[in-house]
Amino acid sequence: MAGKTHQYQTDLKWTGNQGTGTNHYSEYLRDHIHSAPGKPPFPGSSDPSFRGDPSRYNPEEMLVSSLSACHMLWFLHLCSVNKIVVTAYEDRATGEMAENKDGSGQFTGVTLNPMITLADSSQQDKADTLHVQANKLCFIARSVNFPVHHKATYHHE
Repeated sequence: MAGKTHQYQTDLKWTGNQGTGTNHYSEYLRDHIHSAPGKPPFPGSSDPSFRGDPSRYNPEEMLVSSLSACHMLWFLHLCSVNKIVVTAYEDRATGEMAENKDGSGQFTGVTLNPMITLADSSQQDKADTLHVQANKLCFIARSVNFPVHHKATYHHE
């Protein structure tokens, strides 16, 4: 029996036409705007390796960020229901993508590096086990075909 389904809508608008469209590979920008109904837009481009604007978010960064955010939200939920008080959470996630000779590519892995502050240091071992559960529950991690690892570090109040 299937559970509930959820629908998501995003909008994307290419803003990189410099007057000649895609007439030549080097004559158009990869710039675009991401938006969703009722939310502020944010600027996107391709990775600078593919002629993108380094000041804008690229799809690869957004995938890594989505994995990081999903994991954090599940981890915080699991800590809450297990009576573990987290007072701060930061992550510097990294992803690796392999580019193929034909120009295609794929991610080969992402590592989350959460830095977590716990109110009670005696709960660190239990908190650490919740990362495995969060990884199994994260909607985004369950949807990708590469491993998502985590290497948490803890601080205490």
